[in-house]
Amino acid sequence: MTATDTSSTPTVVGSPAQKHVLLAIILTSYFMIVLDNSIVFTGLASIRSDLDLTTTGLSWVQTAYALTFGGLLLLGARAGDILGRRRMFVIGLSIFGTASLAIGLAPSGEFLIAARAVQGVGSAILAPTSLALLTANFAEGPARTRAVATYGSVAGLGASFGLVLGGVLADLTSWRVGFLVNVPIGVVLIIAALRCIQPSFTRAGRFDIAGAVTSTLGMAVLVYAVTRTADHGWTDPFALALLGIGLATLAGFVLIESRSADPILPLRIFANRSRAGAFIARMLFAGSIFGYFFFISQYLQAVLGFSPLQAGLAFLPMTVVQFAFSMTVSRLTKRFGNPTLVVIGLAVTAGGMLLLSGLGAETTYWPAIALPMVLLGLGQGIGFAPLTAAGVTAIGARDAGAASGVVNVAHQLGGALGVSVMVAVASTADASATPAGIAVETATGLTAGAALLGLALLAAVALIVPWRSRATRHLKETS
Repeated sequence: MTATDTSSTPTVVGSPAQKHVLLAIILTSYFMIVLDNSIVFTGLASIRSDLDLTTTGLSWVQTAYALTFGGLLLLGARAGDILGRRRMFVIGLSIFGTASLAIGLAPSGEFLIAARAVQGVGSAILAPTSLALLTANFAEGPARTRAVATYGSVAGLGASFGLVLGGVLADLTSWRVGFLVNVPIGVVLIIAALRCIQPSFTRAGRFDIAGAVTSTLGMAVLVYAVTRTADHGWTDPFALALLGIGLATLAGFVLIESRSADPILPLRIFANRSRAGAFIARMLFAGSIFGYFFFISQYLQAVLGFSPLQAGLAFLPMTVVQFAFSMTVSRLTKRFGNPTLVVIGLAVTAGGMLLLSGLGAETTYWPAIALPMVLLGLGQGIGFAPLTAAGVTAIGARDAGAASGVVNVAHQLGGALGVSVMVAVASTADASATPAGIAVETATGLTAGAALLGLALLAAVALIVPWRSRATRHLKETS
C-alpha cells in the first residue's frame, strides 16, 4: 500500500455536484446510525413482550450495541486511515446492514442481543469513516463549516425522529421493520459509495489490537458485572469477581497505551484539566440520558397505557425544546462562555431528572412528565454542544482526531455503563412486573440517573470551570 497521509487528500473530484452527492451519502449513513440508536427505545416494550425478556435482558438490547460501538470506535477510525476510507465505509455499511437484517429476523432475545453487538461493530467503523470523508472532501472554511453543521443537525434530527418513528412502526407494523429498512438503504449506499467515492490513499501505521481488545473487554465485563447485580444482588461473589476482572483489564489497557508507540488512545489528551472533566461529565451525562430513555419509554406504555406511537410523540416536549435551544448556543457561548453553559445545562438536566424520579402509578402525563421533559430538553440544548467543545479544548492538531474520538467513546460507553447502573439500582426496589411495579422501578432508576447527573455537575464545576484563572485574575486586581 502507498504510505500517504490522507488528512487533506480529497477522495472524489471536487465539483459541486459530486460534493453534494458525497454529502448526501455521508449524511444518510450517519442518519441511519443515529436513527437506530434511538428507534429501539420506543420499541422496547414490544421487544420485551415479543421475545419474553426481563428488565435486565432488555437492557442488553441497547448496552450490547453501545459497548461494541464505543469500544471499537477508535480502532474503526484508525482502520479508515490505514486501509482506506472508501473501503472501510463499504465494510461498515455491509456489517451494519447484515446485522440489521439479523435483528429484524431475530427468533430470540439472545440472538437479538448478539446481532445488536455486531451492529455496533458496523457503527464503530461507519461513524468515524463518514466524518473523515467529510473533512477530507470539504476544505477548511465556510464549506466545511456548513457541512459539519449539517452533519451535527442530522444527529439531533435522527435522535428525535427515531423516537417517533420507533413508536409509529411498533404501533402500525412491528418494531422489526425499523431494522429491516436498513437493508435496502444500505445496499443503495454501498452502490453509491462505490460509484461516487474514489479509493483514498492509505498511510503507514499499526493497529493497536491489544488496546482495542482490552478496552472493549474490560468495559463489557464491568457492565456485565454491574448488570448481574440486578438479579443476584451486590454481594454476589461472581459479580464481585467480575468487577475485579473488569477493573484489572482496564488497568491493563492503560498500561498498554502508556507503552505503545502508536496507541489507539494517547494518554496525553487527558493531561488537560478541562478535557478530563469533559470526558468524565460526558460519560455520566450519557449514562443518565440513555437510562432515562430506557425507563421512560417502558413507563409510558406499561403504566400510562400509551401506544408505541403515543409514547414516541410524548418525547416531543423534550426534543423540540432541545432543538430550539441548540440553535442559540453559539450566541449564548459568546455572552456567557463555554464552562458556564456546561454547568447550567447539567444543572437544569439534573433538575428535570430529579422531578421525574417522583413518578408513580397514578402520575399523569400533563404536567408531571411533560414539564420535566421540557427541562431535560432545555438542559441538553444548552449544555450538550459546550460539553462537546470542552472535550476538544486546547488540543493539538496531531491529537484532534483522538480527542474527538474519545468524546464519542465516552458517550457510548458511558451510556452502556449508565444503563447497567440504573437497572441494577432499580432492581433493589424488588418490584413486580405489574404496572405499579414498573412505576416503582422507573422512579428508582431515574433517582439513580439524577445522582449520575449530580456527579457530572460536580465534575464540571471542579474541572471545567477555570477556577485557577479566576483566582489569578482576582489577585492581580487586588494587588
